[in-house]
Amino acid sequence: MQSSLINSNSGSIPAKAMMPLFNGRPDPAFAEALKKVSPQGQAKAKATASDFEAMFLNSMFSNMTNGIKGEGPFGDTPGTGVWRSMLTEQYSKSLAKAGGVGISNEVYRTLILQQAGRTG
Repeated sequence: MQSSLINSNSGSIPAKAMMPLFNGRPDPAFAEALKKVSPQGQAKAKATASDFEAMFLNSMFSNMTNGIKGEGPFGDTPGTGVWRSMLTEQYSKSLAKAGGVGISNEVYRTLILQQAGRTG
C-alpha cells in the first residue's frame, strides 16, 4: 500500500510515484489523502490498524478455543485459562504482524481518509 516504488537495480533512477490500489483498482482518493497526512500520522494510523486487527483476531481465537476440554496443553486444568489467553494473544499478534487477514488494510485506508478530510 506504499505510494512509491524503486524501479531500478542501479539505484540511479529516483523513486517513482505509484498509485495505491483498493480492491485491485487504482485509488486516487487514497493517493491524495496520503499526500495530506504526515509520515508520523501515517505510521500511527498503520500501528493503530494493526493493533485493531490483532484485537479482533484475539477475540476470534478466544471464542474458537473457549469450549476445548481434554488432556494436553488445551486440557481443563486451573492454569489453562490463563495460559490459553496468553497463547491466543500471541497468535493474534503474530498473525496481524505477518499481514493478517486484510482488516488492517481497510482500517488504515479509512483512518488516512478521515485524517486527510480533517486537514483538507
